[in-house]
Amino acid sequence: MTAGGERSTEAAKEFRAYLDRDWHEWMALAPEVATMVGQRGFDDRWSDDSPEGVRARQNQLARSVERFASFRRDALPPRERLNFDLYEDLLNTAEEALRFGDDPLPFRFGTPRNLWMPLNQMEGIHVLAPDVLDLQPRVAVSDYETILRRLEALPKAIAETMALMEAGRTKGYTPSRVAVRGVPSQLSELAPSDPVQSALLHPFTEFPARVSEADRDRLLAAARQVYAGRLVPALQELRAYVADRYLPACRETVGASHLPDGSEAYRFHLRWQTTTDQTPEQVHETGLAEVRRIQAAMEALMHRVGFSGDLPAFLEFLRTDRRFFREKPEELIEAYRALTKRCDPELARLFGRLPRLPYGVLPLPPFRAPNSPAAYYMPGVPANGRAGYFYVNTHQIGTRASWEMEALALHESVPGHHLQIALAQELGDLPEFRRYSGYTSFIEGWGLYSESLGEELGLYRDLYAKFGQLSFDMWRSVRLVVDTGMHALGWSRERAVAFFRDHTSSSDQDIGVEVDRYIAWPGQACAYKIGQLRLLELRRLAEERLGERFDVRRFHDVVLEEGALPLGILAARVRHWVESEAAANPAR
Repeated sequence: MTAGGERSTEAAKEFRAYLDRDWHEWMALAPEVATMVGQRGFDDRWSDDSPEGVRARQNQLARSVERFASFRRDALPPRERLNFDLYEDLLNTAEEALRFGDDPLPFRFGTPRNLWMPLNQMEGIHVLAPDVLDLQPRVAVSDYETILRRLEALPKAIAETMALMEAGRTKGYTPSRVAVRGVPSQLSELAPSDPVQSALLHPFTEFPARVSEADRDRLLAAARQVYAGRLVPALQELRAYVADRYLPACRETVGASHLPDGSEAYRFHLRWQTTTDQTPEQVHETGLAEVRRIQAAMEALMHRVGFSGDLPAFLEFLRTDRRFFREKPEELIEAYRALTKRCDPELARLFGRLPRLPYGVLPLPPFRAPNSPAAYYMPGVPANGRAGYFYVNTHQIGTRASWEMEALALHESVPGHHLQIALAQELGDLPEFRRYSGYTSFIEGWGLYSESLGEELGLYRDLYAKFGQLSFDMWRSVRLVVDTGMHALGWSRERAVAFFRDHTSSSDQDIGVEVDRYIAWPGQACAYKIGQLRLLELRRLAEERLGERFDVRRFHDVVLEEGALPLGILAARVRHWVESEAAANPAR
């Protein structure tokens, strides 16, 4: 090895050591994230959201930036430079986000947590706590004792959340009222009179065989005592604060532009979520163009099924005809389980590499269901032996149409979120920040792209199911129009709902939940379609350039083999692969 090569190798070791140390220091400051990724040692606590705790994360970010500056990109080997570029982007984005009240945590997990507005019906300590507690290891008695300590610490975390909300309120930062109005009922659902019916105590309803009956009784009794003596009073105090003080003070407007520096914050978050430099106006126009394109395809398919009316009448037919709906929640869950298992054996035709981690299908927790979308995916924790789960919303079962099932399953399980996220978790040669965090435009873009793979997996043979795929594609296109409309162009909620209803077959229940979600999470919903369009563009490029030499399995592996990436970096990688394949296998 040359002297230059030795220096490069040593620089790579030092840089990886920095990334590892920085990750573990961040995990100590973000214990919920540590639990989610299987990092042990922090499962008995919550993030410190006191003023001192927030300053500690700000100081950690400053230290991360300072230490990062000691490395030179050109001193690293080529393989390590991508890690350098991605970590630099994370740190720079986290620093910029401080101006808008976002938590200093640099790793990207869906939506940035805003410390000035830390709670709404989509997120907050009341939503986070049940998920985190359910993800914790539950193998030995000591694991349950750890969960008990975390339960005992929850009232302090709730009090800190209220203090953040009050500080934001006095600064003039409150969520839109429609994004908070469901919180009091959520908190009531989280604190039922029967402790074991609370999602917070779910871990104590299931014990492994190795835990004795005596220990089970003791642990459950202790959990009940914490619940009655500490958790219920804390939740009731939070509910009273939200209902009596916070909700009346929340703004009646829906757009982020109505907040101080809101327009600038929205443009920043739109760039963050899409990993592009597109303006709200450009995203809006892209959405309108996609709406027109998909509407034409929907009308053509409507004629193929023999419907004699116009498209609005057909959409109403799809929303209301009872042939498309099941009567019992358990029937819907079983149908989704059967559907996903039909997909599993077909995946090998489209992918060279598949994840080892299994996945399952479960109903959405009841306390969350009324204010949640039709489904979502919860990543597994390989280190804890926990599978990934596709959660299905069975609330108002009469609104859950069968024609949407195939597209939804493809998106949330395989080949969508489970396949992509589990594969990323299993890329052991990547640093942790790349295996366990990511970019919404890639992750959700992949989920939406996966819906387009239905025919190749033997689905969409029923024309109504194919219409369901078009409907979901329309839904994500409408998001571009509605999200930018409300947050940048002055649209009202009523206008957003009307546009949604005029162009999709979604039920009124789903439309209301979706629009309120966009109000709560400015910009996040735009990432899906922007990411999908880039993936489809890259596949077309590869197919046209390589012709018969195009290998769909290899294309998908190239897209997924580095984990989630910003769209610009992904495009460069795919183009490089296409040109390498073309050079190695010239056309005859």
